[in-house]
Amino acid sequence: MESPNHTNMDASVFFLVGIPGLEQFHLWLSLPVCCLGTATIVGNITILVVVATEPALHKPMYLFLCMLSTIDLAASLSTVPKLLGILWCGAGHISASACLAQMFFIHAFCMMESTVLLAMAFDRYVAICHPLRYATFLTDTVIARIGVVAVVRGSLLMLPCPFLIGRLSFCKSHVIPHTYCEHMAVVKLACGDTRPNRVYGLTAALLVIGVDLFCIGLSYALIAQAVLRLSSHEARSKALGTCGSHVCVILISYTPALFSFFTHRFGHQVPLHIHILLANVYLLFPPALNPVVYGVKTKEIRESIVRVFQRGQEIGIKSSE
Repeated sequence: MESPNHTNMDASVFFLVGIPGLEQFHLWLSLPVCCLGTATIVGNITILVVVATEPALHKPMYLFLCMLSTIDLAASLSTVPKLLGILWCGAGHISASACLAQMFFIHAFCMMESTVLLAMAFDRYVAICHPLRYATFLTDTVIARIGVVAVVRGSLLMLPCPFLIGRLSFCKSHVIPHTYCEHMAVVKLACGDTRPNRVYGLTAALLVIGVDLFCIGLSYALIAQAVLRLSSHEARSKALGTCGSHVCVILISYTPALFSFFTHRFGHQVPLHIHILLANVYLLFPPALNPVVYGVKTKEIRESIVRVFQRGQEIGIKSSE
């Protein structure tokens, strides 16, 4: 496996180690990474194709799901190819500009995903608490604007980070003990005062995770209050059933994110390889599992997937005749 020359390395090049302490298991670890990457591509493209080709799914909830799938695909393409290169053959060299670009896109996509999850919670709130106003509130124009807000919010919050890092000098090691250019992992290599980077990174994370989780929690508290007012047990079950997929996706997305965030900030006794594994779980598992959750728990998507594949088979049979 290739290793960096610590003394002669070009100052404009960094080296991603992978998972420190588990280098001998890199090839084995590449197997689940490859499987999750493949599941992410197949699952999310399937969701996009099914929603695009089924007019019955042109509803706000499924349009938000398409946004989520697009973000998951983009985030996966930002990390998985380089990660597999590191695990397979130790190809950890990355230019400073490429490192900053990867850092920007990974964190920006995570912020965009959080915004879309918040929008999906608002969608469920309006659908259950104000059903008569649902079509008025969530028009195609409003949905498009929410998509633009998600992109702009994630981009603007992350935009200062590459510039704040660009002002730093890296007079020590250029070896990053990580599988990707994570913000704090790069900042820790810098010489001089890194307080602006640390403060801004913490502030941006709290603005996204803290505000979005609070608003999502508030939405579901209001939903629970409205559902408990329903007299029919069947009506309560149906209302809660429509939220099941979204709640699962929230748990899948935020649980590893919070574990990674708190162990990075406060878990100083946690081994480094656990930090790195948690960070990779946060990046790899939600994009792979989100399509599965919606495909399994949402009847409309299950039926639409069957219809799309049936049409594909019919077209294949006709073309072969």
